[in-house]
Amino acid sequence: MASPADRLALARHLERNVDLILLAVIIFAVAGATIFVMSVTIGDWEFWADWKDRRFWPLVPVAALLVFPAGLAAAFWSRFRLPISCTAVVLLYTLLRWVSVYLNFHLFGGYPLSFVWPSVFIPLAIIVDCTLLITRSVFLTGLIGAFLWGLLVYPANWPLLAAFHEPIMFNGEMLTTADLLGFEYIRTGLPEYVRQVERSLLRTFGDAVTPLTAVFAGFVCTLVFYVSWAVGLLLNNQAWIKKI
Repeated sequence: MASPADRLALARHLERNVDLILLAVIIFAVAGATIFVMSVTIGDWEFWADWKDRRFWPLVPVAALLVFPAGLAAAFWSRFRLPISCTAVVLLYTLLRWVSVYLNFHLFGGYPLSFVWPSVFIPLAIIVDCTLLITRSVFLTGLIGAFLWGLLVYPANWPLLAAFHEPIMFNGEMLTTADLLGFEYIRTGLPEYVRQVERSLLRTFGDAVTPLTAVFAGFVCTLVFYVSWAVGLLLNNQAWIKKI
């Protein structure tokens, strides 16, 4: 028969294992929920390289992805003073997206990986967490970190996007590499707003569409960060959360 000390050690060992299992489940549940939200709200913007336009793509996916990391940042910062949630969530999201891209789009669908790569968000998440770590201020993190999150998404992805803007000649017509890939790989109908991205109100302000979109995305991400942080604090103060 086991002694009380042995039973206590076994109970602590089981408790530690249960905590680790719950932690892994929570982490992958959050990453899976982020992928689900991005797939439902963003969809093909994140699936195809030729859909990454210069007006909507630097704005909508960036703001949508910030919701979960900012909400979790409120819980991690208020309870543990750990500015790691943005980087952790985006890193897990990127890893799971690569798994999904490789299995579903590359192996099953036959699309090249260079055509269905996930967008680069990890540097943006590091900027937000580092801003919170250095300033230790939620206000400054939203004002600086979240603004840079929206502002720098296009420069962060430009090394991958640049090749798709190269002009080529195809059957006597000049078009971009992205257009040619869109013709070669038939999918659902390309939205008209992607085709007419240059015919927008932003053209009134000059020839450069992307810088104006990036600045506007920065302001939107700042607002999204503050709202998500407030919702995260509200949920973090619930009684059932405190019991966990």
